[in-house]
Amino acid sequence: MPAVRIAFLVLSAVASLSLARAAEGNREPARMFTLVNASDESVTALAVGGTEIPLGEPLQGGTTAATVRLPEGGCLRDFQVTFRDGQTRVYDGIDVCRFHRLRLGSWPRPATSL
Repeated sequence: MPAVRIAFLVLSAVASLSLARAAEGNREPARMFTLVNASDESVTALAVGGTEIPLGEPLQGGTTAATVRLPEGGCLRDFQVTFRDGQTRVYDGIDVCRFHRLRLGSWPRPATSL
């Protein structure tokens, strides 16, 4: 009987580990991400995790939005946003698995993930 119990415990542990890995695997980062510019300045450049993201043309201030394709990577990303006036802001640790949008507010209000 002790061998049956040990086998059962081992199988239970393996099943739990498999379920945990499957759940972690389902947490895929978003491939498309929306940047909402509610600030007073136009966004001229965007980089995510050090990779420049093409915007095409500047993203005008005043609640305009652009949807971009994110580069491969994990869930937590750092966004570097450059504005027309030359200021650059870094938004650290944006969870792109949980949130699919970043709203840039007017100075000095910080950005929020939606």
